[in-house]
Amino acid sequence: MPANKKYFSSPWQRLLKITAGFIGGYILTQSFFMFFIQIFKDAGSLITLQFAGFILWAALLVIAFLAKNGFKIWGVYLLLTAFFVLLIYFIP
Repeated sequence: MPANKKYFSSPWQRLLKITAGFIGGYILTQSFFMFFIQIFKDAGSLITLQFAGFILWAALLVIAFLAKNGFKIWGVYLLLTAFFVLLIYFIP
């Protein structure tokens, strides 16, 4: 039994979701954990954050595919990335 075509997304939306998941999720993960490193300033936490970063990146990848619109998920990921980057620069 074939899948219902109304549940398929267009090729452009699929491309946006894939790039948002891989690239946007990676950028958001890195900015989030750079913020954590800025706060804790502990060398031992860096290894832990690398493992947790992979888990967060995988979760963000899945969330990108659950979104209906690829532009919205890109916008959310970029806004959150900008938020964490601003926090990094303004926290002494």
